[in-house]
Order: sequence, then C-alpha cells, then structure tokens
Amino acid sequence: MGMTMVEKILADHAGKDKVKAGELVNAKLDLVLGNDITTPVAINEFEKINVDDVFDQDRIAIVPDHFVPNKDIDSAQQVKQLRDFANDKGITNFFELGEMGIEHCLLPEQGLVGPGDIVIGADSHTCTYGALGALATGVGSTDMAAAMATGEAWFKVPETIKFVYNGQLQDWVGGKDLILYTIGDIGVDGALYKSMEFTGEVIDDLSMAHRMTMSNMAIEAGGKCGLIEPDETTLDYVEGRAQRDYKVYKSDEDAEYDQVIEYNVSEIEPQVAYPHLPENTRGISEVEDIRIDQAVIGSCTNGRLEDLRLAAEVLEGQKKADHVRLIVFPGTQEIYKQAMKEGIVETLIDAGAAVSTPTCGPCLGGHMGILAEGERAIATTNRNFVGRMGHPESEVYLSNPAVAAASAIAGEIVSPKEVL
Repeated sequence: MGMTMVEKILADHAGKDKVKAGELVNAKLDLVLGNDITTPVAINEFEKINVDDVFDQDRIAIVPDHFVPNKDIDSAQQVKQLRDFANDKGITNFFELGEMGIEHCLLPEQGLVGPGDIVIGADSHTCTYGALGALATGVGSTDMAAAMATGEAWFKVPETIKFVYNGQLQDWVGGKDLILYTIGDIGVDGALYKSMEFTGEVIDDLSMAHRMTMSNMAIEAGGKCGLIEPDETTLDYVEGRAQRDYKVYKSDEDAEYDQVIEYNVSEIEPQVAYPHLPENTRGISEVEDIRIDQAVIGSCTNGRLEDLRLAAEVLEGQKKADHVRLIVFPGTQEIYKQAMKEGIVETLIDAGAAVSTPTCGPCLGGHMGILAEGERAIATTNRNFVGRMGHPESEVYLSNPAVAAASAIAGEIVSPKEVL
C-alpha cells in the first residue's frame, strides 16, 4: 500500500521509510512561525527552558501583524518583547513595521516556505502553506517554544480525505467559494485532524492565490492541513523566491484515503457563509435582504493582489453605498505597492474605500474595523464566529472579494452581476 502526501512528508522528516495514519512520530521542522499575539507566550515559556539559543536563527519567523500598527500600550509592549527577543537570539526573519505583512501572505512571498516543508505556526491559519505542497499546521504557544529550542515537534499521522473538483467554474466563482461550499457540505468538524487533499482538473487550473485561499480555510473544517500537489503553477511561483532547497511529494496511486469526496463545480455559485459558522453557507441566489454596515476586503484568506484586482474590477467607476464603510487591507507591502502601480488603490479610494497598511486587525475584531452592536459586515476573512469582528451582537457574513465589493456598492449582500 502506498502513502499519501502527508504521510510521505512526515516519514521523510521523521527519518522513516514509511508511516501510517494514527502513528506518532517526532519530525524535524523547516520553519517555526509566530505573531505578536502568540509569540510573547512562547518567549516566556522558552525562557523557562533555560536554553541559550534557538535551534536555527534562519528557520524562525516572527511576524507582528495582528495589532500592528500598535493600537495601544499593551500591543506596543508585546511587539517590543518580540523585537528584543529577535535581536537577542539573532533571529533573521523578524519583520518590522513597514516590512511586515499578514504572515500567511508574507512568508510564501518571501520564499520562506516551499514544497515538502514541515511548518508549524502559533496561528491556526498556518495551514495556508499547504497550497505549496507543504505540511503546515497551527500549534499552541508552548509547542512553538519547544520547537524554537529543538527544531522538532511530534505529530499523530493524520488520515487523509481526498477532495476532487471537476467541471467548469461559473462566473465570479473561485477558491473562496469552493472551500466555503466544501465546509458547508462536510461541516466545521468534517475533517477533524484529517489532511484535506484538494485535487482535480479545477484545482489544476487555479492560480496560487486561489489555492492559498482554499488551504487557508482547511482549519475551518477541522483539518490538520490542506494540501495541494505541487505542479508547474506551484514551481513557477516558488522559483526565484525559495530561500532553501525543497522537495516535491505526491500521493501514490495506491495510497489509502479515509474518504474520497467529488464535486461538480458547475453547480457551485458564489457562496456566502451566514453567522455564526463558516459551514452555514448558501449560494448567492438564496441571499435576500441582508443590509450591511461594513465591507472588509483583505486578510490572510483574500488579501493577495489577485483578490484586490477582483474587487477593483467590480468597484471601477462605482461608489460604495453611503451607509457602508468599505475597508481594504492588502496582505503585504509588496502587494500594496503593486496595487498602487496598477491603479487599483486609486480605484478603491475613488469608490470610497479606506485602504489600510497590512494588518490582521479587522479580521479578529482587534482594531481598524470593529463592529458595534447590531451591525453587519460582509468580509473576505475566514471566520464569522459570535463577536469575531466586534460586539457579540454583531454579525459577519463571509464571501469572496467580488461579492464583498458588489455588496459595498449595493448596501446589501448581492451578486456582482447585480451591480455590473
């Protein structure tokens, strides 16, 4: 019996010829990631170990992005602790304000993650890098501390669910809609501690931006990771960026899967996830009379250049509704710069948007876009839990960037077709 991608990656990093689902292994890590919320706890735990140095100064990335630019004294103190630790330990990949971006947009852009890597991050959406064919998964801050000291982590080898997407995508349908539809189908615990392997002719045709969106939200189905087999699209993206050697892993034809689920994407229209779970999805044609107060376009899910282009395509020559606040935050400084060069930022501002420096702020209800009691937002983010973007009696609806942009214009949740 052959092995799946995740089994091959874990076997190689654990120094084994073969592993099987359910087995416990200790694996070497290629990268350890933390942000301004999770890393302070990890630093405190690291200091209790009484280890002088981190395992590798070049294989730790610290990205202050949640409350940056700092919103108050506490957030400033957190980033100072990160800065001091990075300086003291000689960590090369500390990203200061003006250099940083949203971590899961930034690390692939900087070539810090490649195919075949094992990456753990003290952030649940670390699974984004599965789009590159890397085993990437979120961990707690104490695991991050141990990993910074040892360069290793233990894993229970996950079973794999194979998702096969065939057919022809409808207009305005992309990776965000495919993953929302999938989560709506299997539920928020439908892939609990499973590796989600996304395959099929539709995946083959997706850009890296759409692939990263899908892998990003694997955790919203309970997945341990969301893997896509590297192909020419992947390698074209990685070449010229990769800071380390990488290795491509592919599932064997006779690999054993826990389940195989197939979708005909021709039947999938743009999706909207209603409060208060990402599984509460409906096709856009089923959405009626949902007035919004705020539209947010960005985040580690949909803050890439392709996402901004999509939003600008809808907003070109249009204006947001008077009662709607439209907030756009690019994923990285490079994305921001390119959006400026292409005239995207001007289009967004002309439409009435506030364009922010890269930050996770609005997504987690941290700053720069908090909802008041009774307010509704449509967002290209990944979670719509109770109180996710502010007041516990506010509501968050999830969509792709085109739907969010169209809804900002209409003042209620609508298809792009209704405003173009």
